[in-house]
Amino acid sequence: MLNKQRLFYFLVFLLIGFGAKGQTIELGIAAGGAGYIGDLNQKQPLKISGLSAAAYVKMNLDPYWAVGLHYAYGKIKANDAKSDNSQFRDRNINFKTPLNEVSLQVDFNFFDYFAGGGTKMFTPYLFTGIGTVLFSPKATYDGVEYNVRHYKTEGGNGVPYKNYTFNILYGAGAKVRLKENWGLFTSIGYRTAYSDYLDDVSRKYPSPSTWPEGDSPELRTTRQRLSDPSLSQYGAPGVQRGDFRKRDTYMFVGIGISYTFVSQKCYTF
Repeated sequence: MLNKQRLFYFLVFLLIGFGAKGQTIELGIAAGGAGYIGDLNQKQPLKISGLSAAAYVKMNLDPYWAVGLHYAYGKIKANDAKSDNSQFRDRNINFKTPLNEVSLQVDFNFFDYFAGGGTKMFTPYLFTGIGTVLFSPKATYDGVEYNVRHYKTEGGNGVPYKNYTFNILYGAGAKVRLKENWGLFTSIGYRTAYSDYLDDVSRKYPSPSTWPEGDSPELRTTRQRLSDPSLSQYGAPGVQRGDFRKRDTYMFVGIGISYTFVSQKCYTF
């Protein structure tokens, strides 16, 4: 974790340093959809479950390379009751969570392009980066919404799992120059989170004896209901709640518009 933090701060200082040298600055906004791949959606990587929005400030180092600071917001959700898998329907877990992500990304354009210049009007591009995301999974049963992170649905006497994590980003898109410094872009990007709890599902169904001592009967009943809402006694203690992958993944897809400020010290063609 410490090494990831050092890398993140190094890239921030690198971005500031390039900005101080008078490279081209690009601002952009985007909107689209968000998806999730994890314990409740294991096989549909293109499934959209909510909306997303994003903004960024980017330094175009040359027509091919750019480094940017990005913010993205999205909502993801899944519901076993709507699954076409009978075992998932029996399990009967659901969740939804907002995602607030801050990341540093590196773009690579295939062609000689940027919105303030370059010889091409269009380019496909790839991007990668590192970031951090805040999340807070909730579940709804019998019309009541619960912040399930605080109910320790997989047991334990300690503090709940963290509601933030680092992630690795990777994706692709296309850019088109519209007029002068304006550009249009579209992208699809996946984030591998260093957490398996975006959906509050990771390990096994717990034994009630693993929950904190001193729970009221009402709280214990609620914990059991949120941990195992199955319709057919699906979740015996020790049975796996989700899949065996150790990390959840989420996805943003969208279309946006950008404006590039070209400094007097910009590179020439």
